[in-house]
Amino acid sequence: MNVFFSKKAPVFIIILTALIFFGCKATKVKKNTSSSTANLFDDNLSNWEVWMGAVHTSVDLDVEKFTDVKTGKPLGLNKDIKNVFSVIKEGNTPVLKITGEIYGGLTTKKEYGNYHLSVQFKWGQKKWEPRLRTKRDSGILYHAKGPHGAFWNVWMSSLEFQVQEGDCGDFIALTDVFGDVPAEKKYAKNGKAFFVYNPNAELVPLKWGAEFESGQASKFGMFEKPNGEWNTLEIYCLGPESIHLVNGKVVNRVKNARYLKNGIVTPVTKGKIQIQSEAAEVYYKNLSITPITSFPKKYVNK
Repeated sequence: MNVFFSKKAPVFIIILTALIFFGCKATKVKKNTSSSTANLFDDNLSNWEVWMGAVHTSVDLDVEKFTDVKTGKPLGLNKDIKNVFSVIKEGNTPVLKITGEIYGGLTTKKEYGNYHLSVQFKWGQKKWEPRLRTKRDSGILYHAKGPHGAFWNVWMSSLEFQVQEGDCGDFIALTDVFGDVPAEKKYAKNGKAFFVYNPNAELVPLKWGAEFESGQASKFGMFEKPNGEWNTLEIYCLGPESIHLVNGKVVNRVKNARYLKNGIVTPVTKGKIQIQSEAAEVYYKNLSITPITSFPKKYVNK
């Protein structure tokens, strides 16, 4: 675009025209660069790497196998020889298919902090040993730190957004990444204590270990859809705090996330993201990460 000013034009018109021109140009640039949402699923999972755990004796593979996969030797990094993690298409949308046949973790190559994660998931039909007769189970691990295989020789130390039948949104502290949850202490029929998220309750430090009462807080409310239907799961992370949502409902909140390394505890504000394979067929799609600088007001006190 060419801008031409007559020598006879009043100064204020020249200035006004210039401001409009350059202002519109600046607005256009801002509009084109304002979207910073990253969609992490593509056809070849280029944003991810895979860590595979130990192979159960029931799996049809000519490798070393173990009855107890929690302590068995893992296959290791990028050795998904059974194609546990793959991408199929739903129309033009890439869908992550996880067979669940071997424990494993699909892990982002980058670390993320201060973000809103949104993803859709649904259960498949198949289940495998060693969880053939238990609930379908998966999980989204975030703020993952340290080496692969820290937990059960499979997953990294992390905060977990539990994805399990009837328990989606539970918080679990894996190994050396942990935090505090406003939670109410309750008791099961067998007398065993457990914690349930309650925004009005006192903060409870949660980590598996002798110095802690528990490493888990159950979600508040049941908002999952029937098996086979797509659910929307969301995690808001800001600094060392996070919020869990299931189908638009706040079900858990973690505060003061921290990492124990070499005897030193430090705050955790970012980390890698892992999606679990844990003996159940499951599908994920439309996983997006959007940077945030504050929590949505409607979720602050819930």
